[in-house]
Amino acid sequence: METNKNILQDLHGRDHTYLRISLIERCNLRCSYCMPEEGVQLSPKSDLMTYEEIYDIAKTFVKHGVTKIRLTGGEPLVRKDIPVILEKLASLPVELSITSNAVIIDKFIDVLKMHGVNNINVSLDSLNEEKFKHITRRNEFKKVYNNILLLLKEGFNVKLNAVLMKGFNDNEIIDFIKFTKDLPISVRFIEFMPFDGNKWDISKMVSYKEVMHYVNDSFSEADVIRLKDAPNDTSKNYRIKGYKGSFAIISSVTNPFCDSCNRLRLTANGQLKNCLFSSTESDLLTTLRAGKPIEPIIQKAVQAKLKVRGGMNTLEKLQEPKLHNNNRSMITIGG
Repeated sequence: METNKNILQDLHGRDHTYLRISLIERCNLRCSYCMPEEGVQLSPKSDLMTYEEIYDIAKTFVKHGVTKIRLTGGEPLVRKDIPVILEKLASLPVELSITSNAVIIDKFIDVLKMHGVNNINVSLDSLNEEKFKHITRRNEFKKVYNNILLLLKEGFNVKLNAVLMKGFNDNEIIDFIKFTKDLPISVRFIEFMPFDGNKWDISKMVSYKEVMHYVNDSFSEADVIRLKDAPNDTSKNYRIKGYKGSFAIISSVTNPFCDSCNRLRLTANGQLKNCLFSSTESDLLTTLRAGKPIEPIIQKAVQAKLKVRGGMNTLEKLQEPKLHNNNRSMITIGG
């Protein structure tokens, strides 16, 4: 392998400064696009990273240039040692954030503040209680809704992630945008993506173009303000004139952002994924437990990263089941 001082730079010149760490494969919801209806085979507890191992691996990535870490799951807050994990990671010179379904986040307001976790992404696919129950297979809408308002009241930066599915919640696009009128919140519409067991079909997907069609039918052109996207942003960001919040579209399927991708993913059982769509993984945990350096494995994995969506560089390839059914279900990758 060609020697490269920056082990987090791939062969396409992309520097990876953002690490998403899944803490747990379990969740207190059962969202259909994330977890197969029949459930998933969970890793034995002994195969999952301990908080010390999470910290050791994260420290290595930070040493080589990672500046942002997001904690995901499953639901990261159901992990019993989450306060210790937050404390350890907060000691690193990184921006620390978390993705949660917000069912129990009210119990962690103080510990999140204590460790500087100000940016919180909340998964919410419907503002309708019955639809929420249908998609999550749980009756927790009121708790989630109230906790979102609590987070805003407590001064957190909150983004709502809504996976759009045709015929299910695409008729709520404008309701979600109007939710940003009086609240300083960002709603992000995510194109439905294929993962093992989620019965993905491109006909169920609501594209970036279709979202904007809804927007332009409901608001005047002068009132739809295009915002400047942050470097390496996955979303195209907008605001309605006079609204406190904003909305965005993450178009991983129809308009991928691979050219500027700076993300790597670490699964709860210590496997490094260089791309959300890739079915290949690199085992960091076994090497770490053997007392060997993990940098060579990291560098090899990063340099093996393909230019676009794990090699699925066309919609035709994305619709070929054999190319994405070997990937994990979303809950075991980390949201």
